[in-house]
Amino acid sequence: MYVVCGCKLWNRRVFDEVISRFPGTWHFVSKKEDLTLAMVRKIKPRYIFFLHWSWMVSREIMDACECVNFHMTDLPFGRGGSPLQNLILLGKKDTVLTAHRMTEELDAGPVYLKKPMSLGGSAQEILERSSELAAEIIGQIIREHPEPKPQTGKVVTFERRTPEESEIPEGLSPEKLYDFIRMLDAEGYPRAFFRYKDFRCEFRNARFAGGAVQSDATIVPDHLL
Repeated sequence: MYVVCGCKLWNRRVFDEVISRFPGTWHFVSKKEDLTLAMVRKIKPRYIFFLHWSWMVSREIMDACECVNFHMTDLPFGRGGSPLQNLILLGKKDTVLTAHRMTEELDAGPVYLKKPMSLGGSAQEILERSSELAAEIIGQIIREHPEPKPQTGKVVTFERRTPEESEIPEGLSPEKLYDFIRMLDAEGYPRAFFRYKDFRCEFRNARFAGGAVQSDATIVPDHLL
């Protein structure tokens, strides 16, 4: 018996198309209120896997079951919020997806597995790639049941970005501007924007070629925001 938690549509897609076909009985949870201690105690899952989850998990649930989280950095480097955006701002082209056991300390739990992952493309493409790679790791975990090992190395913590930080800063090179737009181009994320007089200009679908950036833009008057 296994549980997979994911609050995004692409989490559900990879569950339906890949994970649910693995051996065993599988349950998918997409809402915070459905992940309860009573549910965990009733079905007694071997693992609970978290593909993309926007809420804290209670200590009682973590104590009742082995909870496996997926984090888009080479832990302990990059603990904390907005890993995708922080990695791209650092100029990283690749990362690893780390499967680690949840503990009360954020992103500090022992590590099951790590797999390399590209940071190319839009944030949406990267997030979907992350879910697909997580499915591969889930398959390996339920086959091999690896013993998680304590994290080693220097701890580097990322700060969660705020919507206000999506405003495009001045002085970016064309390549950095492309990175800034693409790192925010995903469902549920505040798009890269700048203000011009009484308008807010938001950008998505960035392309970079020949030293220039092309992008789709939506221009919204301030009174409609």
